[in-house]
Amino acid sequence: MRQSLRLGKVAGIPVGVHWSVGVILIIVAQILGASVLPAALPHQSAAAYWTVAVIGALVFAASLLAHEMAHALVARHNGMKVRSITLWMLGGVAELEGEAPSPGADLRVAAAGPVTSLAIGALLAGLAFATGYGRGPAIVATAAMWLAVMNGLLAVFNMLPGAPLDGGRVLRAVLWLHYRDRQRAALAAATVGRYLGFGLMLIGLAEILVWGSLLDGLWLMLIGWFLESAARAEAGAVVAGTALSGLRVADVMTPDPDIAPAWSTVQEFIDRVAAYSRSEAFPVVTFDGRLVGVVVSGMLARVRPEDRATLRVDRVALTVPPEYQAAPGDPARSLLDRPPLAGEVAAVVLDQGRVVGLVTARDLDWRIRRARMGARPSGWSRDGLKVGHGI
Repeated sequence: MRQSLRLGKVAGIPVGVHWSVGVILIIVAQILGASVLPAALPHQSAAAYWTVAVIGALVFAASLLAHEMAHALVARHNGMKVRSITLWMLGGVAELEGEAPSPGADLRVAAAGPVTSLAIGALLAGLAFATGYGRGPAIVATAAMWLAVMNGLLAVFNMLPGAPLDGGRVLRAVLWLHYRDRQRAALAAATVGRYLGFGLMLIGLAEILVWGSLLDGLWLMLIGWFLESAARAEAGAVVAGTALSGLRVADVMTPDPDIAPAWSTVQEFIDRVAAYSRSEAFPVVTFDGRLVGVVVSGMLARVRPEDRATLRVDRVALTVPPEYQAAPGDPARSLLDRPPLAGEVAAVVLDQGRVVGLVTARDLDWRIRRARMGARPSGWSRDGLKVGHGI
C-alpha cells in the first residue's frame, strides 16, 4: 500500500500512514466524544469529552502501530527483511521481503500482532482499574477501558482463520507444517479468507435488510469486501510465485531492450524509437552505457508538444532505485516483492553495469500465464531467442 505521509523510522523501519488513517481517527474520536463518554459520564464538559476523545484516538493509532511493529520485529528476528510499515483505515500493513524460512517462523510472525494487541488491552484495562481505584479522573478510566476492549476485539478479529488476517497466517503455518508445501497452505488460507469475506458481506447485508442497521451493515460489508479482495490478490500472488519458482531473471526478461539515449530530445526519441517500438518502457543510458533512469510511453506523452524539441530525455526519466535493478542470474520470483515502477517496470537488468535486459509487468504476466498452461521453457525469451545461460 502506498504511503501518503512518511512519519520517519521506528527501530530502523520506515513508518508511514495512508490518508485513510484520518478517517478512522475521526470515527474513533466521534464514538468516544459523542457517544461512549457522554453516556457513561453525562455531567462532564464538552471540552473534557473531546480532549479525552482525541487523545484516545491517537492512543488507538499507536496501538495499531505497535501491532504492526510486533510483526515486523519478530520477522526481522527470524531473518526476514522488513521494507516498511503503513497504517491505514482498517489497521496496518508490515511489508516483508521474501518468505518465512520455516512454518515455525511463519507462526511466530503471525501471532506477534494479536499477542501485542492483547497485551496492550491488558495494560489499558489495568490503567482503567488503577485510575478508578485511586479515585483518578473517571473520564480517563472510561476511555482506557473502552480502548482496552477495542484492542481485545482487534486481536480476536485478527485471529479469524483466513488470509490476509493474522489468523489466516497462523492457519497457513499450521497447514504448511502439515502439507510440507507452503504454496498449497497459502492457497488454502487464501480460499478460507475469501469465504470469510463473503460471509461478512452477507452478514452486513442481513444487518441492513433484516435488522435495519445501515451503518453497522455497511461497515461489515466494507470489511468483508476488503478481506475477499485481499485474499483473492494473495491467492494470485501465490500462483504467480509458483509460476516463477526456479526461474532466473534472464528467463523472463526481454533481452537487449530499446534504449533511450540520455542526450536525445524527447521529440527525437519519439520519432526514431518510441513511435515504432512495441515496448512501453525504455531504460535511459548515457553515452558510455551507464543507466540513469527509465521512461515510459505515458511520461513522454505528457510532455507538452512545444517542449519536446528542446527537453532532453534524461530530464523526464525516473531514477531506477537499487531494488529495481537486477542481475540476469537473480531469482525471477524476487521481482514479485514490489509493485512495478511507474506501473510498467519490474526490473532493469544489468550485467557489469550495462543494460542487457528489461522486465516489465507484461513480461511477468506473460510468463505466469504460460506457466499456468504448463509451458515452462526455461532459458527462452518471449521472442523465442535463447537467453540467460550464456550470460
